[in-house]
Amino acid sequence: MTNPPDDKKDDDMPDFSDVKSGASSTAPGAEVFQTYEVKSGDSLSKIAKNFYGNGNAWKTIFDANTDILKDPNKIYPGQKLKIPPKIPPKL
Repeated sequence: MTNPPDDKKDDDMPDFSDVKSGASSTAPGAEVFQTYEVKSGDSLSKIAKNFYGNGNAWKTIFDANTDILKDPNKIYPGQKLKIPPKIPPKL
């Protein structure tokens, strides 16, 4: 049994060497969240005050975490919450 020469291309295999990627990690619309681990004594309003400077912004954090939070008054140490970016005030 003989092997084909190394310089012979396998015609059954497509050549993708000139394919350019269309993907981007900075695609518009892709939201990037910080993560915060809940500590004893935390509340959503305390966390909002820490990240946004306004405890009344707690609903922003709650809305981003409805996959793990069902009640905004029930958060527990060790939970990892997504913290959406601060939205600038509208002019």
